[in-house]
Amino acid sequence: MTSLRALTLALLTAGCLTAAQAQSLRPEVGKPLQQASELLRAGKAKEALAKVREADAVGGKSAQEQLMIDRMRGAAAQRAGDNATAAQAFESAFNSGKLSGAEQVQMAESLAFAYSQLKDNARASQWVQKALSLGSQSAQLKQLQAYLQGASGDYSAIAKDAQGAISAAEQAGRRPEEGDLLRLADAQQRTNNTAGQFATLEKLVAYYPKKDYWAATLGRLPRKAGFSDRFSLDLMRLRLATGNLTKTEEYMEMAQLALQAGYAAEAKQIVEKGFASGALGTGAEAERHKRLRDLAVKQESESSASVDKDIAEATAAKDGNALVQLGSVLASAGQADKGISLIEQGIAKGNLKRPEDAKLRLGRAMMLGKNKSKAQQTLRSVQGTDGVADIARLYAILAGQS
Repeated sequence: MTSLRALTLALLTAGCLTAAQAQSLRPEVGKPLQQASELLRAGKAKEALAKVREADAVGGKSAQEQLMIDRMRGAAAQRAGDNATAAQAFESAFNSGKLSGAEQVQMAESLAFAYSQLKDNARASQWVQKALSLGSQSAQLKQLQAYLQGASGDYSAIAKDAQGAISAAEQAGRRPEEGDLLRLADAQQRTNNTAGQFATLEKLVAYYPKKDYWAATLGRLPRKAGFSDRFSLDLMRLRLATGNLTKTEEYMEMAQLALQAGYAAEAKQIVEKGFASGALGTGAEAERHKRLRDLAVKQESESSASVDKDIAEATAAKDGNALVQLGSVLASAGQADKGISLIEQGIAKGNLKRPEDAKLRLGRAMMLGKNKSKAQQTLRSVQGTDGVADIARLYAILAGQS
């Protein structure tokens, strides 16, 4: 009995059987298996396999004894690098009909990895599916599944599996796994699903707001069908806010875009950030950088001096376009409350050239005013296919992270 208990504990440690399965063990089977277990724990897998063969040579074995032999043979063979023997032993154990549900999952996983080592991807995939159908939640198994699908070129299957995992997590109120989002984005890229990939990248920056993910998202957005150039400044605002605007020429371009659009105070802020970071004010173009700063300061001064006149003219206009523009400029200059009020007046007046753009400007002004909930609500209501809705959603994500 002592010997039986020692063997049971040893095999349990090796993950080969349960205590209940060891009850029918005979000494002539148990002794070599016990020795195999000890050799296995000592790192002597080949010697352990020899002891397993000794136990298997005993005649009249019960089904339970054969199961324990197969499990020990599989464990020893796998550690010895003999995956063919391991696969054969594990399949025999799986087909015994004597494994619990949890043991079936473990055995199916072991078979999937054994066949993958044998480069038998078809059988490996079959056992991956079997393990998943039995309820496996192994992250390593999911990685193996992705590898096998990728090796077969079946990116549609990868996308389907990853999307299923993401949807299940979201429906359960959980954050999807980062790996599932990356798998889906990669599969969508390989299957030329541009719209789907961008939607997945949006989820990546929402759930995992890493600088690189923001860079990938913002880099792909301008290539989206129908995306309008009028959002170039917004793209650069998002790049600056996420740490993805660092080069000298990028600061120069953004400041110039802001000046052209009438955002003199914002242009000045951009230039000052460039000088503070060292991107501007040095090198052969240092004088050019200073001239740009002087221009931004001059235009800001002129804009501030005429603001009351501009508001009066915008208020008297027949449509709300000037009020929306002026409110957006003031919000960018640090006067968010005043800017929000003017934009709302402009929207109420109506006859807008681009109503959805006006909602975008209102949402960004609310965001600058630190009213995150209202900003997100407004930004998420923006619709359109020319990039306005895409920019609005990214602003909404950023508002939730700031």
